[in-house]
Amino acid sequence: MTHLKVGDKTPDFRGPNQRGEEIGLSHFKGKKLILYFYPKDDTPGCTAESCNLNDNYNAWLEKGFEVVGVSPDDVKSHMKFAKKFGLNFNLIADTEKEILQRYGVWGEKSMFGKKYMGVLRTTFVINENGVIEAIFEKVKTDDHTRQIEKTLNI
Repeated sequence: MTHLKVGDKTPDFRGPNQRGEEIGLSHFKGKKLILYFYPKDDTPGCTAESCNLNDNYNAWLEKGFEVVGVSPDDVKSHMKFAKKFGLNFNLIADTEKEILQRYGVWGEKSMFGKKYMGVLRTTFVINENGVIEAIFEKVKTDDHTRQIEKTLNI
């Protein structure tokens, strides 16, 4: 569970995208941002979530939003994932888990009774002033766009 809450100033971040370009919060100054954290490229839930946001990417742009995904996968994995599914937005490689930890989305998970550390799937909606407007900790991967729109009344 994240330690951040609605109304907080969003932590700065910086990392390489799927093309190896450095992308950071400053690149989105004055824009609204959907910043989503997901566990792994090319897995069913992560693919559903990424494709749902990508299918609605032009609508997000029209509403003044950018979309950025972050996972601990490397640049090469992100490049392959983005190419395979035609993803049009930045995917940041956080192999050192620095951004994940800064946002409080690296934590203990449990599967089949075994506990392990991993990405806690979470989305932050950040306004043009860098303030968190909404946090989604229970993400509907196949309908995330509608989930965000309904919460924000947009």
